[in-house]
Amino acid sequence: MSEDLIKGRLGGANGFHVRCAIDGDRISGRAGGNLYGKDINLEITERGVQGTVGTESVRIELEEGELRGHVGGQKLVLRGVDRVTGFLGEPIVGWNIVAQQQGEKLSGQLGSTVLGRAFELDLGSAPGWVGTLVAVVALYALEPRVSGTVSR
Repeated sequence: MSEDLIKGRLGGANGFHVRCAIDGDRISGRAGGNLYGKDINLEITERGVQGTVGTESVRIELEEGELRGHVGGQKLVLRGVDRVTGFLGEPIVGWNIVAQQQGEKLSGQLGSTVLGRAFELDLGSAPGWVGTLVAVVALYALEPRVSGTVSR
């Protein structure tokens, strides 16, 4: 049996790899390379998703048809299953999220077309919202502008 993976790239040629194994309700893997990457460990629960990216916590709960919570210090809202929209951060300085699943492929955009990051992921058996969440978590982990570790 082949391993069930979510894998792909964020940010095109200048971006970074994302690779996560899916084992039941657990998603574990890495965003970026061995040197500059961050580990991703998520668990899908009855109420949402919880886990870590690097040393930051991820906690999201299903409320009124939306996934709402935090990735590290940033607020996250996601809507939809195959076509996913949402927002990471605060109004004005946050990142819009748009993604579309077609079969086992997911493509989307985090942030604006100028300053944001496009992404393409193979989903394996995962639904589009899970792939979108992995992309958001990876972006948070590796993009200082998102996690707020860079002064604006």
